[in-house]
Formats: sequence, C-alpha cells, structure tokens
Amino acid sequence: MISFRIAILATFLSATACVDMGPRGITLGEIESLSPPLGEGSLWPGLSTQGDKVVLSWQESDGGDTWSVKTAIIDDAGWGPAHTVASSTEARGFFVNWADFAGVEILEADLLVAHWLVRGPDRGYDYAIRVARSADGGLTWTDPWTPHTDETRTEHGFVSKFTLDDGGIGLVWLDARNSVDTDGKKGIPGAMGLRYRPLDRDGVPGSEALLDERVCDCCQTDVAVSASGPVVVYRDRSEGEVRDIYVTRLVDGQWTEGTPVYRDGWVIPACPINGPAVAAREDELVVAWFTGVGNQRKTQVAFSSDGGVHFGEPIRVDDGTSLGRVDVLWLESGSALVMWVERRPRVAEILVRQVWPDGRTGEELLVTTISAARDSGFPQMIRDGMGRVVFAWTETGNGRRVRVARTKEALR
Repeated sequence: MISFRIAILATFLSATACVDMGPRGITLGEIESLSPPLGEGSLWPGLSTQGDKVVLSWQESDGGDTWSVKTAIIDDAGWGPAHTVASSTEARGFFVNWADFAGVEILEADLLVAHWLVRGPDRGYDYAIRVARSADGGLTWTDPWTPHTDETRTEHGFVSKFTLDDGGIGLVWLDARNSVDTDGKKGIPGAMGLRYRPLDRDGVPGSEALLDERVCDCCQTDVAVSASGPVVVYRDRSEGEVRDIYVTRLVDGQWTEGTPVYRDGWVIPACPINGPAVAAREDELVVAWFTGVGNQRKTQVAFSSDGGVHFGEPIRVDDGTSLGRVDVLWLESGSALVMWVERRPRVAEILVRQVWPDGRTGEELLVTTISAARDSGFPQMIRDGMGRVVFAWTETGNGRRVRVARTKEALR
C-alpha cells in the first residue's frame, strides 16, 4: 500500500537528493507540501501558469455517479477557493479516463479556458469535447462549446490548448470521425486523425483543420509556442504500425506536414498510451517521449534550436524500466528538466533529471513514489513565477487524492 508520504517528503528528499552543486547539475533541495482545496476522490491533475499564478485542475468524484471538473489558483497569497467548471448529470455523463482527462489553462490575468469530455448516447468510446471560458478566475463559466463539427459517435479527446497571438486559444485533439462510414456504423481501423481549431479572444471559432490523417489512437498530444509559432507534438502511426513521435508547426497560417522528432522505428500494433511533452524557450525546443523500440523501455529527450525544424540525437534519461508518462520544462541555465515514471519492484517512482542540449545529464532525483497502476495517471510539473518547480500527481491506495508539492528554492 502506498502511504501518504507527503508529510515526510521534505525530510526524505533532503537525505537523498541534496548534493553539492557542480557538474552533476541541480538538486531539488527541500520540497514543501502544498494543500490545495480538494479532497478524497480527486484525480489526474493539470497545471498551468501565468505570472505569479499557478492554476491546478482536477476531476473529482462524490463517491457515486457524479463527477466534477474543478480548478483552484495559488499565488503569493496562497490558495484561492476551488471552483467547479462543470459537473456530470445522468443525461450528459462525463467520459472519465486515467489517460484522457480534463484540464484548465490560464491565458492572462483572470482569463481561463477549460475542456472536458462527455459521453455520447452509445457510451463506451463514443465521447465528445466540451470547452468553456472564464473571465473571473474560474468563478463563472461560459456555456460549453464543441470544437469538432462532425456528429459521428466516435472518440474525440486528448486535447492540447495554447494561446494565439490575438489572445485567442488554439485547440488540438485526436478525432476518430474517419473511422466510421457515412452511416456512422462500420469501423475502419487506423483512421484516428489529428485536428485543430482556433477560438478568438471573443469566443468566435475559426475553421477546423486536419493536421495528420493517421495518428496513434490514444497517446496524449502537447503544444509549445516558440518564437516562430506553435509547435504540436504527437505520436504518429504509419501503415506499417511504426509509432514514433512527430511534430507539426504553424507557419504563416498553415500547418506543416508532420515530421519525426527522431526515427525510433518502434513497431507496435497497439497504442502504448504514452504521449510526448514539449517546452519552448524562444526558438529552442525540447521534446520528451517514451519508446519501447527493441523491447527496451526508454525515456528520451531531444533538442531543437530552430523552432522544431531540426532536432538533435535523442538523449536517454531513464534507468531501463521506464513507464514513460513524461513532462519537460526549461530552466534558466539553458538546460531542461525532464520528468518520467520508473517502475520498481513494488512501486513506481516519479523521477526528474537535468539535461543539456550537448548531451550532458545531471543526477537522477526522486520526487516521490506512486502506484505503478494506471489510475495513478500522469504526473505534472511546471515552473512558477519565482522559478520554483511545482509538482502534482495522483496518490492511490487508501483512497485516491491529488497531491501537490513545490521546491522551496528556484531551480535555475
């Protein structure tokens, strides 16, 4: 059983992860527990930041059939109250899934945008996306909007959101509309697509665009906005079942054809449910991903100095038993911090490592232990306005609950 370790986390990390600064890279130092306004039944966190604010989102069950999407903001004054974005009803139940979960992003000041997933009449994997905005920090929300225009009873999910130059929001998602025939009944294997649609500052939607007509069925997408424009990363799927990580860029109003970050050549006739992560700093990009090529479970990162046009050779960061579930961010030193989950004999560990574009790596540092089961979800991390790193994850075992912690010092 995984115990509630957050109370002893700072002491544990002080003993294991605090080493002198030097060629081995950063240390986490002491990590402090944060206590967001959530309770038992909270699951699958998301993190977003703007200025001195960090936005936490999660899904929460009342112990019965009702689910809610909730959010709360922490700033220098501490946590604000939890706000409910949406709740399920019998007529419009949520699609609740450990890998494809709701999220809230902060665009500016008190402007937030949220998405969640709603089951269709066929239940199962018939589900759609809903999007809403809040102009008052999450207190009230607009009526939900659906970004996809098709009415097929298929999968629509794994959403990534990003800010546009005009203050609007861009949405990218996986869309299975082409997996059915015109009658909406007969499935065509391998037709999951990647789609995009913008929503301007006033909430007026633009046109849909198809970014890739054949991608992996259930791996997360991610987006970073470079100096040259938005960059989307995703897991592609070739006709020969090669499922490597690809990138597409928005250039002069048009999305480029998807190209591989690196040709791992991982052939797998099923979805690994393990998407990539990307972070941008001007025109520098870093992408982290999981691969199982050659029956080796790897977490790797690759860097680009030209906005994602070209990438360097991958740098491996794991111990050989990686479960993936990656995240990545830039540090002020020009290095990146990559996070992943590593399988151990009885538990799993959330680990981070500093990586430089020239291939150097720092020490492997432990954030905490979690269950290796799927319902522990995908841990998240983000830097706040002070340069400190905020971590969020789902703790399972004796109940399920989202945990949040933060380094006491800025990581440079």
